Amino acid sequence: MAGAQPQQRRRCRFGALLASVFATVLLLFSPAAGAVEKGANRSSLLGQPRQWATGKDEGEILAEAEARGRGGEDSAAGEQGREFDSLDGMLQWAIGNSDPDKLREKAEEIERLSTDELLKRQLEIKELMEKLRMPSDAELMKIAIADLNNSSASLEDRKRALQELFVLVEPIDNANDLEKLGGLIPLIQELSNADEGIRTTSAWVLGKASQNNVLVQNQILTYGALERLVKMGYSSSEGEAAKALYAISSLIRDNEHGQVLFLSENGYAMLQHILSTASNSVRLQRKVVSLLAYVADFQLSTGKLHAPFLSNHHFIKSVVHMISAPDLDLQEKALLAVRSLLQLTSDDAADLQMFSGLDDSLEALRVQLDVLTSNDDRREYALEVEILRREVQIMFQQKFNEVRCCNIS
Repeated sequence: MAGAQPQQRRRCRFGALLASVFATVLLLFSPAAGAVEKGANRSSLLGQPRQWATGKDEGEILAEAEARGRGGEDSAAGEQGREFDSLDGMLQWAIGNSDPDKLREKAEEIERLSTDELLKRQLEIKELMEKLRMPSDAELMKIAIADLNNSSASLEDRKRALQELFVLVEPIDNANDLEKLGGLIPLIQELSNADEGIRTTSAWVLGKASQNNVLVQNQILTYGALERLVKMGYSSSEGEAAKALYAISSLIRDNEHGQVLFLSENGYAMLQHILSTASNSVRLQRKVVSLLAYVADFQLSTGKLHAPFLSNHHFIKSVVHMISAPDLDLQEKALLAVRSLLQLTSDDAADLQMFSGLDDSLEALRVQLDVLTSNDDRREYALEVEILRREVQIMFQQKFNEVRCCNIS
């Protein structure tokens, strides 16, 4: 009997604790259950319910309830609509805003329930807690992907799904799961959506997922996304073209196969188109020359000392012209691109002709930088750009001398 008494006390203690917990949930959160039921078929990254757990025993819970109960009605002010990170936090707030006497009465009522009734109440609590459970990233991704695959989904639902995927694919493990969950194909299909916002956000998601991720890069390239992204680069919408360039940069970075595909899709013609038509968009111009500088550097690092796009002299002249642009950041990016292009250029005099006008652009930039060095706020940055400008000037002069020597000999 002595051994049975502790067991009986533990069972009574558990029953009392369960009664207290259930009473709290029943008194304060039954309305919430109805609200969850209404929205049970949707999940969103905004305002997600939390997963709760607690290790408090009955004595602690009731003691704190009485302490909070004596705190007056003002303790509940401003507490409506708050979120809880755990069941402990939820119960502490709930009990603190409940009448301890009513809570005890409810607990005593539940203690008198039969085993079957108690089991039924336990299942009800379990069901409620399951409805309030925070979905995993994989579950949220599945819901978003299902919306994209649902032909009857509204435009707003599709936009919401894409926005949630953009957040969810940032961790590399989630990005790697996109293909497993069947998300890449619908994402790529959305690049052809009639709605510009859908196309733009889809490109944004693909760029985020493939950034520094060779596995996802190759998966997306296999599905032919690059062709659609290059077409988007011709868009008259600055936002759409910018997101297309972002996605392309993410796909071909450190990926030789991606760069070969970009060349086969005549991607450099798209870059030239942007430079020739987006004269009022410094944002797009920066993206183009940055992408070109990266591609040229990659060609150098892989030992390919002549790039096919160098044959497009008009394109190279457009990049050289950016050195005399009014935006200093664009000028710096253009200098970086020209430096790499000069290293790729052969000693053929015809190839060097595409850099005609470079001396004039470099001199105009020197004058501009001289003025900026007198400005304390821009002085340090201007000096850094001047160092780069001199490097390009010296490199161009050396290349010019090599060509002249070859012609003399």
